[in-house]
Amino acid sequence: QVQLVESGGGSVQAGGSLTLSCAASGETYLARSLAWFRQVPVKEREAVREAVAGIDTHTGGTYYADSVKGRFTMSRDSAKNTVYLQMNSLAPEDTALYYCAADRFGIDGITWKDQGWYTTWGQGTRVTVSS
Repeated sequence: QVQLVESGGGSVQAGGSLTLSCAASGETYLARSLAWFRQVPVKEREAVREAVAGIDTHTGGTYYADSVKGRFTMSRDSAKNTVYLQMNSLAPEDTALYYCAADRFGIDGITWKDQGWYTTWGQGTRVTVSS
């Protein structure tokens, strides 16, 4: 099994930056593909989980949601088994619980957004952006 631990969340004012980290441990070969999702509560207590960014560590393919392109950058440090999400120009609508997810199989431009594709999830780290 592989375990994922996110860190780096916090509170920031609009326009600020944060860097999230997701450290993989255990059988890290099971984390070929990693992605960041974020979850926001909507009315009626339903939570919507949105794909933010993903990376296939074998191909190097990196994917971003349109809402974060140009502002967020996903990167990895293979020696540390860690991926990062550098978030710049944060806006209140970026407020969410951010999750790291992993899977042993590769991803492409379609599958990376599918939360059902990923078998391992972290506990999440909260990001709050105030206006």
